[in-house]
Amino acid sequence: MPLNRQVYLLDSMRLPPETIAVAFAKTSRSPQSFREIAAELTDEKSAEFHEKWVVGYGHASVAEHAVLHIAVENVSRLAVECLESNRLASYTEKSTRYQKWDAQAYCLPPELETHPLRALYEDTIGTLFETYQHLLEPVRQVIEQRLPRQDGESDSAYDRRIRSEYVDVCRFALPAAALANVGVTINARALEHALRKMLSHPLAEVRQMGEEIKQVALERLPTLIRYVEPVAYLEQTARDFTRRAETLSPVEDADWCRLLSWDAQGENRILAAALYRFGHMPFAQALQVVENAPAEERAHLTEMLLAGRGRHDIPLRELEYAYFTVDVLLDQGAYFELKRHRMMTQTAQRLSALHGYALPKAIVEAGMAETFRLAMRAAHRAYLRLSADLPEVASYVVPNAYNRRVLLHFNLRTALHWLALRSAPNAHFSMRRVAQRVAQELRNVLPALGRYLLVEEGETWQAIEARYFAATAESPE
Repeated sequence: MPLNRQVYLLDSMRLPPETIAVAFAKTSRSPQSFREIAAELTDEKSAEFHEKWVVGYGHASVAEHAVLHIAVENVSRLAVECLESNRLASYTEKSTRYQKWDAQAYCLPPELETHPLRALYEDTIGTLFETYQHLLEPVRQVIEQRLPRQDGESDSAYDRRIRSEYVDVCRFALPAAALANVGVTINARALEHALRKMLSHPLAEVRQMGEEIKQVALERLPTLIRYVEPVAYLEQTARDFTRRAETLSPVEDADWCRLLSWDAQGENRILAAALYRFGHMPFAQALQVVENAPAEERAHLTEMLLAGRGRHDIPLRELEYAYFTVDVLLDQGAYFELKRHRMMTQTAQRLSALHGYALPKAIVEAGMAETFRLAMRAAHRAYLRLSADLPEVASYVVPNAYNRRVLLHFNLRTALHWLALRSAPNAHFSMRRVAQRVAQELRNVLPALGRYLLVEEGETWQAIEARYFAATAESPE
């Protein structure tokens, strides 16, 4: 007699994460139900299992079933970058778009606690936060002129509607030292990797954060992350490549966004992969069919693949067979939103004050351009002085306005998602500019599939620059 289907939760309020992981792991060799397996387990038996199979034999996939929800508060946005660089986790972060920052909400790096440059650091951070506070009301008035109050709209409703608009502009003055809160949902295997990176990081704040997360997590994962330590390979590789890179003199690229490489056969491979998935032929045969197909047939295949997709429908995985590499120079505020798209490879250079800064037009219209420029120059001077002694620490004083180079490598399926999301009207204008430009570059090399990139129509990256920026790479000198 066929068995009845069973679907249920193992209660994470009653069972420790390590016990749940063992209950799932033992099903590969036990005929018992998950409930029966879990009922026989104790903390000691779970620890013994993990010590033997995960730690001893390296069956790390078992640890993926042990999940924690970790609250991390009052860490710098620079430290957040390392925390959120782990792909297989979920994050929700305090937003600089919807909240206003208190002048004392910044990190004093441990490296500077007794250092002679501490006063310079604190003066610079104070200048940036003071500038941020001074920008809020004048920029708000500019936005109120653009978006007047609607009939019958309450003060609170109006403030909610325009808050992100003016706070979006003012946040360009906030430094990377500004504190943030992050909620993290992560499994033990991913956490182990994340902790190794944090404990091997050049910044003391990140190493301390990693140690504190480890200690908190040990309460629920006493076995799975017990042996996490710094990784000498990560530390040495960073030192070696930094020394080598410092011998090179950077040559600025006149173009802020450059498509470096793409798969010329990408469209053919995607269409062939779709035929392969739903057929029974070898891939080489499917690819040959697509390559030899007349234009009308290729167009029909393209329409079948994407024409029926709604804006929120996830496309077929076969769109992952075409890859692109883009080198982009964007402001730090935009990068902080871009970094959330972790289903791509991102290589961000160290945050610096070497590539100029963006000047939003609303700041000029508010009559605050000179105040903003003075703050950017102060940050630039402090960065140069700090970087001579403490190059990693110098990044803390760099405001969101300063530009940063980031190398992106992604497939078309990922592009369809992040370009649609970040070109939407409610996206930050810096990110809309980047999304529109990348979409243009992809459309230039994707004659068939490129037209299905669902970026916001009626807006171009050039129009965004003209409307929102007085400058995108102004020199601090």
